[in-house]
Amino acid sequence: MNNKDWRLRNAVIGDAKALTECMHAAYGSYAARLNGVVLPPLTVNYEDEIRACPVWVAEADLTIIGGLILMPEEGWMTIANIAVHPQFQGKGVGRALMARAEAEAKAKALRLSVLRLATHVALTENVEFYNQLGWSETGRDETRIHMQKSIAL
Repeated sequence: MNNKDWRLRNAVIGDAKALTECMHAAYGSYAARLNGVVLPPLTVNYEDEIRACPVWVAEADLTIIGGLILMPEEGWMTIANIAVHPQFQGKGVGRALMARAEAEAKAKALRLSVLRLATHVALTENVEFYNQLGWSETGRDETRIHMQKSIAL
């Protein structure tokens, strides 16, 4: 699969169930390593998220294969959740979602030059991926690594 086989689009309320299933599948593949602590929590109502936040989905053949939930904050944009269904990882979907997060932060309406996120300490491959994209660690606790990226406006 290449990026012509899937597309990014704004999420709509009707995507909530499929987005929930995608997020559970994505994090489910890491369950053994997470010791019951999933970041972010999967108990959120994705209909509420779609209503309240900028939410993007990756879609292939009318199936949600990835999702991005953003939270504009005072002075920065937080990536509240980003995940790709395990069957579609390694195909550029995550990279495209991260690029979308940057584009949203830089948009004229927001003009935010800093992105932030937190990931689980056990997800070392995610940290490596974020480092490759220019992110830096800003702190950590028992379960989370906090990261940040400055972007040119």
